[in-house]
Amino acid sequence: MTLRVDVLTLFPEAIAHYATTSVLGRASQRDVWALHVHDFRDATSDAHRTVDDTPFGGGAGMVLRAEPILDTLVAHPEIARPLIALTPSGRPFTHDVAKELSSLSGFSLLCGRYEGIDQRVLDLEVDDEISLGDYVLAGGELAALCVIEAVVRLLPGALGNDHSSADESFSDGLLEYPQYTKPAVVRDLEVPEILRSGDHARIERWRRAQALRRTLDRRPDLIARRGGLNGEETAILVEFALVDENRQNG
Repeated sequence: MTLRVDVLTLFPEAIAHYATTSVLGRASQRDVWALHVHDFRDATSDAHRTVDDTPFGGGAGMVLRAEPILDTLVAHPEIARPLIALTPSGRPFTHDVAKELSSLSGFSLLCGRYEGIDQRVLDLEVDDEISLGDYVLAGGELAALCVIEAVVRLLPGALGNDHSSADESFSDGLLEYPQYTKPAVVRDLEVPEILRSGDHARIERWRRAQALRRTLDRRPDLIARRGGLNGEETAILVEFALVDENRQNG
């Protein structure tokens, strides 16, 4: 099944160009996913192709008008659902949300711009809202590309090795373990000896311990969300001297 992704935007070239590169481009060539971009300026009828206006009630900036977006949806009934608006007030975009979207046959992303989107679009047509984080971008295009790439790389056939996405950060609620490649020594820093040992079972345990320790240090909220460390996880940290043995018994 090919995942269909529609993007409603004022900058279709930006979306379309990036989608031809790297993982997204190769996955598209393999029919893993298909992009359909819609410029809602095309639904305007005035000479200036106006898509924004001043906000009712006053205030700085401009707001995207409802009609061009609604008319685009009418003109393209084939647009995939759910329709997701990229807004600062949406639910946070996480790995779990990416997995949720990757299980669908398709979805659409609405890119905001200026001071936001007329609320009537959200009330009438939008099925969900997603936010990339607690910050504001000039528009939703970069956010859309982030969502698309995070979702597509989870699809079978998108990566050269389908197991790659299973080992990455957040795949098990943890940050990824540190990675090394050749040469074995760089500026007097050596690759950990265990990674050159050939003992693959021990390497896997070491990597698990490193992922746990890194997550404890950098994102303790992720550990808390998993309900804390279990006995097996504490034991593997002790095995590689990444936590005090008293922790195991405390």
